[in-house]
Amino acid sequence: MCDWLRHEPDVSRHARISLASAEPQPGEMGAALEAIQLITDGSFQALSFAVAYVSWRGTRLGRSQVTIERHGTKVTLDDADPDTVNKIVHALG
Repeated sequence: MCDWLRHEPDVSRHARISLASAEPQPGEMGAALEAIQLITDGSFQALSFAVAYVSWRGTRLGRSQVTIERHGTKVTLDDADPDTVNKIVHALG
């Protein structure tokens, strides 16, 4: 998804996108998950991200989960139906 976002003009124009390993849980040897960080400017539109997410999800055969977090609010998604777009916009808005 990180590469997808980097090539999505409406997102990459207004955000710095980086990939980092998630912190390992106690007892784990290393992180199994990666986190994508978006540092956005004032004109970033949550709807642009939501549209990019839906496009990306449409290219995926698997049903992996994506968790979006902003200011302590987390939303976990596993599909791309219209309700998902509303959840993204609400979480980021």
